[in-house]
Amino acid sequence: MTVAAAAAAGFARAFGAAPEGVWCAPGRVNLIGEHVDYAGGLCLPLALSRVTAAAVRRRDDGTLRLVSEGFGGVSFGRLGQPEGHTGGWGAYVVGVIGALDPPGFAGADIAIASDVPIGAGLSSSAALEAAVALALAELSGLPVDDPGRAALAAACMRAENDYVGVPTGGMDQQTALRGRAGHALLLDCATGEVEHVPIDLESHGLALLVVDTDAPHRLVDGQYGQRRRDVEEATRRLGSLRDVGTVAALGALTDPVLRRRAGHVVTEIARVRAAVAALRDDAPERLGPILDAAHRSLRDDFEVSSVELDSAVDAARAAGALGARMVGGGFGGSAIALCRATDVDAVAQAVTVAARERDLPRPKFLLATASAGARRCA
Repeated sequence: MTVAAAAAAGFARAFGAAPEGVWCAPGRVNLIGEHVDYAGGLCLPLALSRVTAAAVRRRDDGTLRLVSEGFGGVSFGRLGQPEGHTGGWGAYVVGVIGALDPPGFAGADIAIASDVPIGAGLSSSAALEAAVALALAELSGLPVDDPGRAALAAACMRAENDYVGVPTGGMDQQTALRGRAGHALLLDCATGEVEHVPIDLESHGLALLVVDTDAPHRLVDGQYGQRRRDVEEATRRLGSLRDVGTVAALGALTDPVLRRRAGHVVTEIARVRAAVAALRDDAPERLGPILDAAHRSLRDDFEVSSVELDSAVDAARAAGALGARMVGGGFGGSAIALCRATDVDAVAQAVTVAARERDLPRPKFLLATASAGARRCA
């Protein structure tokens, strides 16, 4: 059963009728450009084939009813008075409704299904937000062309920032809504402009392996917020970090922690530009050293890696991966490894053995294929 069919079936079981439609939005993996979105930098994510689906039917009595097997629990509430959102997932839906404020909205029944791994740093939250936002936009007559999708992404970001309390920078929501099959999304986080950059690993005999370390990735424990505050303080002292030409220019920062944080942002933006050049030159093998350098920076300068992520990256490289790094906000979650297609199984096996030897959770794996953004799927 597809995820869309599962959402529709869950809707029928819970509400005894068919939804008006089902909308799907993908998770994402960021090829390069981590922790630079909120600094107005550049990032290069791609939408995954894993999706979250929202089956939706409008109501006219001010009631919001939410069900989900994948996220757990059932929620019932009056608009403006949400209650019982098990595990907090309902807050994302309520936040999107509040931030989007769809014309004429007076309640809804919504059933959610998903195969985006939760807590893996693959943006299950943005997939949920984007699926609901696109559904409400289409049902309410809001624009869903590219400028409209940019506006939906901004509403989803406000939902996560203001309603859920996670200070994300918008990359995830932009990718979920504006991704394109066969392309990475070059996102200018200062202007919101996007460019779709073709990515063809298969014809080069390469594959992008995603390693879910099964170490939960949590952004609400304060560490992510502290990194963002560090970057904002460095920006306050120096001006836009995107305009800082060299790491040497960061010497004006006397605080060594701020200097390391800013150093990551400056070098990471340069790595995005190098990655885009590699893809434009149809030379994706050049991505390997770029991924390696990014992991060192995230581990040492930004200090957001973990023992699970380092184990996965080190084992992948030792088994022949061309490059590897942690992805997402950090402190758990997933890593990626650029591999020769013939080496994928060996790399996965090496990562699994390394985790077992260190008494770490057993990792899970998926292959990343650049896929389409949010769309109506039933």
